[in-house]
Amino acid sequence: MDMLGTRDVYGKTLVELGRESENIVVLDADLASSTRTNYFAREFPHRFFNMGVSEQDLIGTAAGLALAGKLPFVSSFAIFLAGKAWEQIRQSICIPNLNVKLVATHGGITVGEDGASHHSTEDFALMRVLPNMTVICPADGVETEKVIREIAKHQGPTYVRLARPKFPVVLDDAYQFQLGRSFTLRQGKDLTMIATGIMVYQCLRAAEELDKEGVSAAVVNMSTIKPIDAPAIASAVRQTGAILTAEEHSVIGGLGSAVAEVVSQNCPAPMKIIGVDDLFGVSGNADKLMAHFRLTYPYIAEGARQLLKRK
Repeated sequence: MDMLGTRDVYGKTLVELGRESENIVVLDADLASSTRTNYFAREFPHRFFNMGVSEQDLIGTAAGLALAGKLPFVSSFAIFLAGKAWEQIRQSICIPNLNVKLVATHGGITVGEDGASHHSTEDFALMRVLPNMTVICPADGVETEKVIREIAKHQGPTYVRLARPKFPVVLDDAYQFQLGRSFTLRQGKDLTMIATGIMVYQCLRAAEELDKEGVSAAVVNMSTIKPIDAPAIASAVRQTGAILTAEEHSVIGGLGSAVAEVVSQNCPAPMKIIGVDDLFGVSGNADKLMAHFRLTYPYIAEGARQLLKRK
């Protein structure tokens, strides 16, 4: 199976966009080699700004560049970009509805050995609550390229969460990302799994395991977390009558919460939210942490079995 790093694809796509438009500028908080914005910096040094370990200033400068007519792409680790600079994002970008693209790498617990201080399991919630903000988490490297190109055309504040490690490719090159629209990778009749990021692959594996037991599970890639694809969620409820969500994020305030808001108000049905329980991360190997926090496909399959008992 092909493996791609979403942050690697981001860096390469930024360079391509930079060649296409001199209006694009890139800002980073002294982490360019990790976020891969160093690719852009090498080719366009006059359009790259290393703001140092100063995330609030990073956002304020990006806002000024947007007001001057530039298209800023702003990057840092998810925990620093969404956390340290939250007030500045709210005040300087979202309230005036500026066209700034926040692309955070090192999201979730697969940051690994860096531990709780660097594990961002709250960023979806922090960004989703802000008016005017769009929130996206691509399923793989193929979708990452499509997302970065699409948000360059989209007007308004946008937050994209990428990962540190490489993970399996689940989409082919013919796939077309549509902002605010989900994509069904697998049809099913017994339940629907709605996932984002690396969890799309884990849900596909879980669906394969369930299929051996005669359970038919649909798998939906919900890469746009805000605005959520409410019609697709309602359709899934009508078709399967049970919804399981999966995300590399806290079970509080993320994809599961967004889906539950739609389900509870429009089409009540049994639900199961798979994610990081109300806990901070711990230091360890990324794969082992996925198992530790019960985010791998065997745990998803077990969650589906429990859900079906309530159907």
